[in-house]
Amino acid sequence: MHVATPYEPPDDADLIRRSLQDAEAFAGLYDRHAAPLHRYVARRLGDAAADDIVADAFLDAFRRRHRYDLEVRDARPWLYGIAANLVGKHSRAEVRMLRAYARTGRDPVRAGDAASGDEIDSRLSAQAVQRDLATALAALSVADRDVLLMVAWADFSYHEVAAALHIPVGTVRSRLHRARIKVRAALGGYDPTALRQEPVQ
Repeated sequence: MHVATPYEPPDDADLIRRSLQDAEAFAGLYDRHAAPLHRYVARRLGDAAADDIVADAFLDAFRRRHRYDLEVRDARPWLYGIAANLVGKHSRAEVRMLRAYARTGRDPVRAGDAASGDEIDSRLSAQAVQRDLATALAALSVADRDVLLMVAWADFSYHEVAAALHIPVGTVRSRLHRARIKVRAALGGYDPTALRQEPVQ
């Protein structure tokens, strides 16, 4: 007797494999990952730049999909790595945006948001920390900032960051350690990034 099994949606590697024969299958990867990738890039460069970078990242991924390692079931590190290369080309713009935020206290990424009174109060109470954080992030190297923000904002493990940036896990740890020291120093010992510690493997 045949027992029906619950439907399991294809994982990222399955979608990429299918797209090698049917290009439209790649749209499933876009549907799955474009929105969180856009949020991550927008936090770094603003919405307008994020629109272009996410579009370019997926176009680049589509063109390179035949080289994707189909043993890797989760394509997020691959996609974020492509986006990180594109963000890196805008590093001066990112630093300018962070410095402007540090100077004015006005977050250029959220400047157009409509906020309730409670949200405004909450933002104002955290403004000093956010301005100092923006200053600290602007002072980091692109390499250190990439590692810090992939862990803090994309919620990547050290191994996922290593895969995304094509660097050893030990390099991820050393860059993250260096970035956290600088951020904590700028904030008087306070660490608002809530980065998780991972065991050495």
